[in-house]
Amino acid sequence: MEYRRLGRSDLRVSAICLGTMTWGTQNSETEGHLQMDYALDHGVNFWDTAEMYSVPPRQETYGRTEEIIGNWFKSRGKRDKVVLASKIVGPDSRFPFLRDGDLRFDRKNIRAAVDASLKRLQTDYIDLYQLHWPERSVNVFGRLLYQHNADEVWTPFEETLEALDEQVKAGKIRHVGLSNETAWGAMSWLKLADVGRGPRMVSIQNCYHLMNRMFEVGLAEVAIREQCGLLAFSPLAMGTLSGKYLDGRRPDGARLTLYRLFDRYVGERAQAATRAYVDLARRYNLDPAQMALAFVTGRPFVTSTIVGATTMQQLKSNIASADITLSAELVAEIDELHRLHTIPCP
Repeated sequence: MEYRRLGRSDLRVSAICLGTMTWGTQNSETEGHLQMDYALDHGVNFWDTAEMYSVPPRQETYGRTEEIIGNWFKSRGKRDKVVLASKIVGPDSRFPFLRDGDLRFDRKNIRAAVDASLKRLQTDYIDLYQLHWPERSVNVFGRLLYQHNADEVWTPFEETLEALDEQVKAGKIRHVGLSNETAWGAMSWLKLADVGRGPRMVSIQNCYHLMNRMFEVGLAEVAIREQCGLLAFSPLAMGTLSGKYLDGRRPDGARLTLYRLFDRYVGERAQAATRAYVDLARRYNLDPAQMALAFVTGRPFVTSTIVGATTMQQLKSNIASADITLSAELVAEIDELHRLHTIPCP
């Protein structure tokens, strides 16, 4: 397993990160513990979670994934072996039950969210604490075009950084990061930190996969030049790049079989692109899912590729993708397909 520096921090994280959002809904606690055991035994030292997990978010399962991780820490005693990332939710109408529906990134909310996560995780600190999505409206979660709202008001970035700095100084979090952020947002946060207004963001966790390479348009340069690398989530486009949903198939228990939340991954254009990438992988005698993951992991702006699995077979295959290096010839063919199928599923 390759290990990469997390931003400008002193932490080195595995090129594959263990995603956890199915634990507590699609996966039981026992299955989650088995995944953590296997991942750590195979060199994956970086795990990503969030206060809102498991997914899809519901009041009944809110925080359950963090509880599962916390119980693993308690039973295994290996907290020091793991670089742990979590996130605070931003404003969203789906969470009226959380902090009275007031989900701004201000001092009160950040303190309350950190303390609640620490309790569920049964740990004294979180290595990487991320803002799950901006307070302001941005084009994420399936939105391709940006629509400006001049009347929007959000917590000043300076206030949020000061609140995060308090948590760093208290020893509750070690580093901070962004998620679902834009190039303007990322640079705004980084510039404030560089003039001493708070901790510097070490990473950006955004969606990135063969069918959604939006990150390359503006954020890739930011990630490289500012040493604030991408933590790529949904690198298999919710599993579609494995090819298992082609021709209308809906495997029992699979995410897109169970939930309409991710329908954008199986539209007509997405299906055509998926078929092209699957056929390409097979022509090179590669597993389609492993090719898709190896492509993401090999990008120069990527710090770590976040993989999620509902079965141990999937997890083993995903982690093994770290050992695959794609040839320049194959990458050129991938780029040609990208020109033909440009962002079919944002």
